[in-house]
Amino acid sequence: MRRTGISPATGGLAAISILFAVAGAAPVVPGELPPRPAHLLFSGEVTQGGWIRGTAPAGTKALSLDGRPVAVARDGAWFAAFDRDAGPQATLSVTMADGTARQQQLAVAPRAWQIENVNIPRKPGGPTEAFMALRRPELARVDVARALVTGAQGWRQHFIWPVKGRISGRFGSQRVYRGEPGAYHSGIDVTTGASGTPFVAPADGVVILAAEKPFTLEGNLLMLDHGMGLNSAFLHCSEILVKEGEHVKQGQVIGRIGMTGRATGPHLHWSIKWQDARLDPLLFTGPMR
Repeated sequence: MRRTGISPATGGLAAISILFAVAGAAPVVPGELPPRPAHLLFSGEVTQGGWIRGTAPAGTKALSLDGRPVAVARDGAWFAAFDRDAGPQATLSVTMADGTARQQQLAVAPRAWQIENVNIPRKPGGPTEAFMALRRPELARVDVARALVTGAQGWRQHFIWPVKGRISGRFGSQRVYRGEPGAYHSGIDVTTGASGTPFVAPADGVVILAAEKPFTLEGNLLMLDHGMGLNSAFLHCSEILVKEGEHVKQGQVIGRIGMTGRATGPHLHWSIKWQDARLDPLLFTGPMR
């Protein structure tokens, strides 16, 4: 591990250090907990759509990011993240067992999103009631899946690409129709040119949703829980090769690329969320090589 102090000039406190988390960290073995640090340690991508991972000091009772509770593992490890539209400042708050509180202000770097201005108006009206009659049960099922607590440990790992190919859609990209913003792209699209290409788990996880039939928009939808509120979704699959409740390992083949649901061609749409925050998969994997 490599630790580097943050000086006040960089927006941190001298007592706060950066922890470089080890990829693929082993699960904690009961009775063999490592010593806890004296101060809050963390590392990651402090930017819109990014994440941080670290270790809480000994005696931590509670941890939160902008008021949202952050779960802390038995060894003090934790994970948190920043939504695509996160503001410029975030606050990490630690409450100690003796009642004292510590806060750390984080400067969240903005992103230059791919914005396309279109000189046509958005289509008037919203979804039809007939569509919503199909859609509501699907959204409810996704909410139930995301609420599951599985104990998965993939959040500790450095993520890998589920498949390699041409990036045909980037996270956060958005169309603006005569000044009216449309919905932004919630994941990253990878095109390999043909349906049936296998894709793998980017990190260890538990299957929390494996659609038996195509959803209206997502098609054959597969979701993995990576633990600590972090989960991945894989859309438009031609085939799902795992079942709900199954534990999968990083690099294990879990499905095949397709174009089910609302898709114009075969590709894998991969999205990541932490609690309600939408995250950029590219900030978990680094550039495709």
